[in-house]
Amino acid sequence: MQLDRALQFAGKVVLVTGGGSGLGRAAVELLASAGADVAVADIDHERGEEVAERARGLGADAVFVATDVTREDEIAALVRQVIDRWGRLDGALNNAGMVGPAKPTAEYTLDEWNTVVALNLTSVFLCLRHEIPVMVRQGKGAIVNTSSGAGLVGFPGLPAYVATKHGVIGLTRAAALEYVAAGVRINAVCPGSTRTPMLEGFMGGNPEIERAMEHSAPIGRLANAEEIAHAMCWLLSDAASFVVGHAFAVDGGAVIQ
Repeated sequence: MQLDRALQFAGKVVLVTGGGSGLGRAAVELLASAGADVAVADIDHERGEEVAERARGLGADAVFVATDVTREDEIAALVRQVIDRWGRLDGALNNAGMVGPAKPTAEYTLDEWNTVVALNLTSVFLCLRHEIPVMVRQGKGAIVNTSSGAGLVGFPGLPAYVATKHGVIGLTRAAALEYVAAGVRINAVCPGSTRTPMLEGFMGGNPEIERAMEHSAPIGRLANAEEIAHAMCWLLSDAASFVVGHAFAVDGGAVIQ
């Protein structure tokens, strides 16, 4: 098998949550350029439509589906729309998420905690609940869940984010073992600090915070979204056919220092 062929997605259908910006947007564009048809799911209508239009410009059959991934009925409707349109689901990138308030654990309110858990962890579980049965019926599929470098190590001041991103890895590993025999590969990607709208919002334009983020990894800089998206797409591709239950750190060396 040629390397470039293993990384192509012609004839495949991939669903991307959080596809309207950041890592999700970059992944949609890479998938479309590699031949995939793409369902772009996001709560932001304007950005989601823009990304779907961009994917169509790259040659994909792409559709935007307005989706609040914290609501199971909307996730179920999203997957149904994919099946109604294309008749299959070959890949899913469960990517929607948030950082949440930056404060110590004892200062978190229960509402703040529940909001982060609902978007970062429960939504991944709900997506898996509806994606996996489709792939099992097909006998094949690949799922990538977005965790974080903060899902591999501790990080002070973001207790809900760290807890949920650790949880995504645990959920990924459990589900991977449950469904690998049915032909469904499930993995997680763990990005380091990446220049996305979410991180820009967290840094708040503070150059000191940005410098600290840049030097948090031995590589000495922030990632760009495309660098992380390449790893996501590789895990979704046939090139990663023997990779199961892995938490793939793409972080400039941060977790090994």
